[in-house]
Amino acid sequence: MPKITRVHAQALAVPANVEIGTRKHSQNMGICYVEVETDDGNIGHGISAITDVGVVAAAVNSSSNVIMGMDPVDNERIWEVLYWAMTPRGQGGYAMHAIAAIDVAIWDLKGKHLNLPVWRLLGGARERVPVYATFGFDFYDRDELANAASDFVQRGFRDLKMTVGHNALARRSPSRPVIEVVEEDARRVQAVREAVGPNVRLYLDANCSLDHFHAAHLARRVKEYDITFFEEPITQNDARQMADLRREVGIPLACGQNEGTAFRFRELIAANALDVLQPNVVITGGFTQCARIASLAHTYNMPIANGGAWIHYNMHLQAGAPNGTLCEYHNLAVIAYRQLANNLPEPQNGWLTMPDAPGLGFDINQEAVRALRCR
Repeated sequence: MPKITRVHAQALAVPANVEIGTRKHSQNMGICYVEVETDDGNIGHGISAITDVGVVAAAVNSSSNVIMGMDPVDNERIWEVLYWAMTPRGQGGYAMHAIAAIDVAIWDLKGKHLNLPVWRLLGGARERVPVYATFGFDFYDRDELANAASDFVQRGFRDLKMTVGHNALARRSPSRPVIEVVEEDARRVQAVREAVGPNVRLYLDANCSLDHFHAAHLARRVKEYDITFFEEPITQNDARQMADLRREVGIPLACGQNEGTAFRFRELIAANALDVLQPNVVITGGFTQCARIASLAHTYNMPIANGGAWIHYNMHLQAGAPNGTLCEYHNLAVIAYRQLANNLPEPQNGWLTMPDAPGLGFDINQEAVRALRCR
């Protein structure tokens, strides 16, 4: 049986460059990259993101000694050891990001040891998954946004997601009232719908940047444009307010990508706050905990979907679980990750075919990891 001999994490800053007509937009995507090695020479890798990745890397490197000598096939045992070492009182935050990155690497190793892809180890429910493209960001003006939407439709996507809210609560000021932000969002949604026509499914994501009043105002304004779901409409994923919003506006709601613990999903389900649950394997405790959340959702006849990007990890959960659905082709994250990985699958006509290779099914470019390491 293989034994874990090394766990190492490092913070990366990976540039994502997007051309917008005659101008360019550039930003760095933070990634905590983790390797877990066994005494037989195999190396599994995992990541976490959407947080201070330097802190997550430090947490991994300072706490992962507790799993040395363990067999990576025993993912449930390893997860419990990590949980009680890093979150002994049920904390979320950075510790759950660290556990997620390690757990993903453990499953990569498990797949390599058993010579099976992760999606099959998770249940093998389907061999391909539908994808939606997150294309619409706040750096586009209204005309650029409509043009970007049309471009993705021409590339074969029939499910598109755009951001709204744009950190409205965090940035609110006398010169930037939240109501003006959501009024402009309504006009942006109209522009996208008119650009792509009625046969494209349209999703919204406020990234927890609105309160109940402004989220409801926006939802009422855009309901006529046939929104498939509204993701993270309310700050802190407030379960009671999400339930109120869902009942009031009649637009399906989704969230969960930034939740670290399974009991938060239980609370959201109990409150009737959601239509779609969105555990993200690189944030929500890895494959081990996300598989538990998927099973919980299944008992309530609820689907799960990928929110929060990093499609090449989350595709395994969506393909493995019987109630898995959409994967998020987050344009910026995909652009960034192409620099780090080889043999990444690409969607065709809105579908992603799962790899047959063992583990995660793709390789890491070690030269790129070294070049993009945060100094």
